[in-house]
Amino acid sequence: MTVFNNVPTINFEGAASTNDFSFKHYDKDATVMGKSMDEWLRFSVAYWHTHTFGGEDPFGGPTMERSYQKYSGMDLAKARVEANFEFLNKLGITRFAFHDVDIAPEGNSLKETYQNIDTITAMLKDNMKEHGIGLLWNTANMFVDRRFMHGAATTNNADVYAYAAAKVKKQLEVAKELGAQNYVFWGGREGYETLLNTDMKREMDNLARFYHMAVDYAKEIGFEGQMLIEPKPREPMKHQYDFDVATAYAFLQKYDLDSHFKMNIESNHATLAGHTFEHELRYAREMGILGSVDANQGDLLLGWDTDEFPTDIYDATLAMYEILKNDGLGTGGLNFDAKVRRPSHKPEDLFHAHIAGMDTFAYGLKAASQLIEDRVFENIVEERYSSFDKGVGSDILAGKTNFKELEAYALELQEPIEHQSGKQELIKAKLNQYILNANNKVKV
Repeated sequence: MTVFNNVPTINFEGAASTNDFSFKHYDKDATVMGKSMDEWLRFSVAYWHTHTFGGEDPFGGPTMERSYQKYSGMDLAKARVEANFEFLNKLGITRFAFHDVDIAPEGNSLKETYQNIDTITAMLKDNMKEHGIGLLWNTANMFVDRRFMHGAATTNNADVYAYAAAKVKKQLEVAKELGAQNYVFWGGREGYETLLNTDMKREMDNLARFYHMAVDYAKEIGFEGQMLIEPKPREPMKHQYDFDVATAYAFLQKYDLDSHFKMNIESNHATLAGHTFEHELRYAREMGILGSVDANQGDLLLGWDTDEFPTDIYDATLAMYEILKNDGLGTGGLNFDAKVRRPSHKPEDLFHAHIAGMDTFAYGLKAASQLIEDRVFENIVEERYSSFDKGVGSDILAGKTNFKELEAYALELQEPIEHQSGKQELIKAKLNQYILNANNKVKV
């Protein structure tokens, strides 16, 4: 079965190309700071937005045109597998990610659901081997079905808790079978709508117990992939316990889980939490827990998770700056957790969207690499904090002083204390200059 027969294989043609089905900036083999673009960016296709999203929104039904829509049940699931690998091959992407319900429909019982998953897992494994494709991560969807209306690992219903555990157990087995490099937990229903009927401590304790059981089972079956938590402040719940990177990290530290988990950071979730994308990346990087990225963007005029394809070069540059400073994403990657807009209903729109996202991050990579090589931010930051490199500043950093000594020092200071400029406007002007000139300055 051929789904995208009207779309050619996408190749790099350079910034001057007028071919809409080509990369203008993403040249996977081009070297930037000692690694290929593919090694730095590690792009991945999100199975759910690409192959199962029908264009529905709260106000209207499906709009997408896909040739496999004529099928249903397991026939549809098998057709989507074929479409996935055709899509990956034409884009030159060698990774993908999925939830359990993306790849196989639920059956009339958990046992039947397992059988459906096993059938599709075997099909995925054969295709992955044939096409040289890897699984970036997989996860269990524990937020759509009505059984999870009160949560999964934070539910008030022990039967639901057990069902959620069964789903994660199965997906960890699938992760092992398919050689997944990571396993993701996104707690869409792990939170509350009102505190008036919520035992918060019990729910958070149970969530920690759930994570510990997952870690234990992964070890038992020999799954060595990285465990990831994906923070999000709200939606669908009013408040989610993994609100942002700092909140999720504090939770992991409290429950002795911080050595087992890193963060899967999504741009749109960062803005919903009142942060910039680079803030969440910076915090995770500084804490040593930057694991992977869901690459998308939100609409700042809308207060929900719009999951748009990333086209903001400014944000992509600052994101790639953090990723480069982290020496890459390790086993993680840039997974396009993004969907085409509802009116972009043609199959070719999927390609235009991914090309735009890939070119955006490739351009951001070029700009960020030049910023780092020229030490633009580093020089400014080092100068700004230079008072801690000598005298009383170095004593503070070395732990060689105390309040009494600092008071004595302060009493001898002449007022007003002299400050240097923060140079924020100059820094932003320099950033703009590097972004505008990235194609001309970067060494590839």
